[in-house]
Amino acid sequence: MTTNTLTVLDGSDAPMRALVLDSAAARRGAATRRLDLRDIARPVPPAPGWVLVRPSLAGISARDLALLDSDQTLPPVGAPRRLPMVPGGEVVGVIEAVNGTRWAQEGQRVLVEPNAGCLVRGFPSCSRCAAGEAELCENRDRRSLIGPAADGGLAGGGGWSEGVLAHEEMLIPADGISDQRGVLGVSLASAIHAVLRWGRRGERVAVIGSGTTTSLVVAALRRLHPDVDITVMVDARGPQREGRRRRKLPAHLAVDERSIALALEDLGAARVWRGSPAQLIDRTADLVGARRRRSEGDALPVLDRGLDAVFDCRGTAASVTLGMRLLRSAGTMVVAGRAGRFELDWAAVWSRELVIAGSGGFGREPAGWRTFAAVREWLTDPAFPVDGLVTHRFPLDAFDIALATAAAGEAMGAVKVVFEDPLSPLRQRRLAVDNEVPMDDPTSPVLLATTAARARRSDEVHS
Repeated sequence: MTTNTLTVLDGSDAPMRALVLDSAAARRGAATRRLDLRDIARPVPPAPGWVLVRPSLAGISARDLALLDSDQTLPPVGAPRRLPMVPGGEVVGVIEAVNGTRWAQEGQRVLVEPNAGCLVRGFPSCSRCAAGEAELCENRDRRSLIGPAADGGLAGGGGWSEGVLAHEEMLIPADGISDQRGVLGVSLASAIHAVLRWGRRGERVAVIGSGTTTSLVVAALRRLHPDVDITVMVDARGPQREGRRRRKLPAHLAVDERSIALALEDLGAARVWRGSPAQLIDRTADLVGARRRRSEGDALPVLDRGLDAVFDCRGTAASVTLGMRLLRSAGTMVVAGRAGRFELDWAAVWSRELVIAGSGGFGREPAGWRTFAAVREWLTDPAFPVDGLVTHRFPLDAFDIALATAAAGEAMGAVKVVFEDPLSPLRQRRLAVDNEVPMDDPTSPVLLATTAARARRSDEVHS
């Protein structure tokens, strides 16, 4: 009699669901990209110190949205992530598997800091990593010596999935931090880093933009500089739109401007303005008592005694041009948005001695502490007012509408849009205001209190 051999499986060979970004057939001579929900091999921690994290919430960032439309296979920041890949760098989740870790344990809730330097990826330390600046690693364009799983490609997973690999050096314990706050960790780190790029000189600043980055820059400014005067400029339209009337949106898509302004004021803004660049410059001149200086051929004036700093969270030609004209001489502009290539008036930069500072990441700050140390401290503080920033939660199945909602931004009442693990307790705790949504519909978004009221008002308009 032959005894059957019992095969014991540890689950590492079980597939998992993930949103995979891949190249599609060329169209009109240009490569296109396609995002699909697939079953892929579950990533396996490739070396000691690595873990597999199951995301509870994973954010949709501006960087992710840009990646979907980009024709580049290598993002300008971070380790190489060639196609196919799983997007999503904003993760709060639970450790599912470990490989020779020092402190990380299965079942532990963590935030993921997506900075993988030389030590993590198997290289001898470069000068930047030796100084603790892994976010500026000089080897980030090289393939990891450990293998593809350490490069964040398909083998390493990503936040838009049921599993993502991370080294324990990239993990921050999330005890005392809710998932709803924890998923903001990467965005908050970027905001803190951007604010610290300004060597505080003066007391009046402007933040250009809307959405998560703008909100968190305002909150970081208020916490780091309680006495600073903050103006948020939400709608910095380009000169080609000056004088045009706004397109009237349907009632269910109409921007609730007052609610947006109140939310930003709750975070620390003194005022929230909308308008064309000319209108915003005029209002700023009146606010600070500046004189408008206009050179021959210039469409917009420059303020002689303008703002001390401008934080540009859009990174467009129109927003950068506006910011430079709002600044006083020797003022500072921090470009925190993902700016592309466009013309810049360098004469205005050198003649007025403006400081233009880029802010594309986070890591070790000038004072020697890591940005995520502040992130953990701030997110565990219930007085830090960011609980309303996650406005929409979607399952992976509903990625089309999730991405459309994130791209629409304030037109859909969206600030931070996230993907949600169907096993997360958050999904089970429906708010009473959402009881019209059937529980058995997996593609329905879970709206939080900040957007549920708007949804309710829209229903009343159509009834």
